[in-house]
Amino acid sequence: MTTFADLGLPRPIVSVLSKQGITSPFPIQEAAIPDALAGKDILGRGPTGSGKTFTFGLPIIARLAGSGASKPARPRALILAPTRELAIQIQERLDEPANSMGLRVLAVVGGVNINHHIRQLARPVDILVATPGRAQDLVNQKKLSLSDVRLTALDEADQMADMGFLPQVKKLLDLTPRDAQRLLFSATLDGDVNKLVDRFMHNPVTHSTAPVQAAVDTMKHYLFYVGEREDRNKVVIRIGARDGKTIMFMRTKHGVDRQAKKLRRAGISAMGLHGDKGQNTRSTTLQGFADGSVSVLVATDIAARGIDVHDVSLVVHVDP
Repeated sequence: MTTFADLGLPRPIVSVLSKQGITSPFPIQEAAIPDALAGKDILGRGPTGSGKTFTFGLPIIARLAGSGASKPARPRALILAPTRELAIQIQERLDEPANSMGLRVLAVVGGVNINHHIRQLARPVDILVATPGRAQDLVNQKKLSLSDVRLTALDEADQMADMGFLPQVKKLLDLTPRDAQRLLFSATLDGDVNKLVDRFMHNPVTHSTAPVQAAVDTMKHYLFYVGEREDRNKVVIRIGARDGKTIMFMRTKHGVDRQAKKLRRAGISAMGLHGDKGQNTRSTTLQGFADGSVSVLVATDIAARGIDVHDVSLVVHVDP
């Protein structure tokens, strides 16, 4: 069985992974990490849950360690993600491995007072994880420079394209050195994502992984035909009262708030998640859903992009 040490990662990183109970790499990690460590540009195709964060994050840490020191407001690696939750999740995953190599990771996202990020950038940051809008805000205020960036990773690139972030992403990448190493990860590699590849990547090596094995043979699908809206509400409340973690998707932010309130009135521990929620509220909601104190997460599709919460046993599309 291949180990992370076999892939060429430094011993402190391997030790941290072992303490976390992570001893053998996922297929995309086994395939792509050696090429990333060798300095090659990587195109990675795989869905959420396939191990992409460590695939780009661990080589970034290994390559930065021992290769110089970062300066305030001038990170040496940039990771872009489409949503606040995903950016914070990436930082949390990389914190311990980075610390083991003497590196600092910082996430900067919208919904947080920008002055807080400005203060954090006043100390050296090695790896900056950012949503495109907040990174651009900091650049515009001259509180962030990308001219020292040696490695850039784009996570969920197809979702950034769907959410209209590509113009910002291109502006940010134009501020990084042309010879910087690029690591791009996406569920699909076509359309607008290909434009990024053509413009910014140098002879990239492509690594794909099979979809996470939760397909029709391991899932049961149910379709409810419900006539009146009041009848639908009763069905949704009955479903929400089940044991286990449930995600309910709604089409609009207003629908999320309204549905979460109805569930709570029925005595069900439910919280809403959408783009208008403050960052503290979003973090508290996700933490509650992860630890089980919140049993039902009601969310818009975009707000839930890239979120990796284990033990979700039911997904309900209330607004199909």
